[in-house]
Amino acid sequence: MRLWRCLLLILLGLGLVSSPTLAAPIAPLEEVRTTVDSVLGLLRDSSLEPAKRRAKMTQLVRSRFDFANMSQRILATNWRSATPQQQQRFVQLFGDLLEANYVGRIEAYTNETVRYLGEQIIGERASIDTSIVTASAEIPITYRLLRAGEHWLVYDVVIEGVSFVSNYRSTYGEIVRREGMPGLLQQMEEKLKEVRDREKRA
Repeated sequence: MRLWRCLLLILLGLGLVSSPTLAAPIAPLEEVRTTVDSVLGLLRDSSLEPAKRRAKMTQLVRSRFDFANMSQRILATNWRSATPQQQQRFVQLFGDLLEANYVGRIEAYTNETVRYLGEQIIGERASIDTSIVTASAEIPITYRLLRAGEHWLVYDVVIEGVSFVSNYRSTYGEIVRREGMPGLLQQMEEKLKEVRDREKRA
């Protein structure tokens, strides 16, 4: 399964992780179950204008990730050596890139289904084991979450044994070693501009 396709499935799953309409804390797996129908309904609603669907998807992505926690885990020791301004800029750029790169791909959803295999909760952390069933394969995906008040936010996703955070940590860590934090931030800015320019031409 190619990385782009797997990341599309990540974001499909992330749309299932939290339900802002729930007033009381519940188990993360139950949040998945109570939200899945409304999310899939949004994806299947052909009456929605593309701009409105994109706005709703963007809101889902932004509300389901703990970008600050994810950013710290991705940068690891480089986070501690970065200035507060660099840290803030990284969090913003990473969120913008994730949104710009993948929100459009969620709209390519083609009736994949989600199997829920179980959950594990240890204190303020949880993991949900799922399986995405496609026409040709079944892909195991584990969501790692942190409790945030009444809800659970995703800080990592493991696809077929490969951690989303670890993958980015390796890529970004190599850039920091070669070019420092300023070089990484510059590359992220250039990539974001490239993706947005491509969207405008589409």
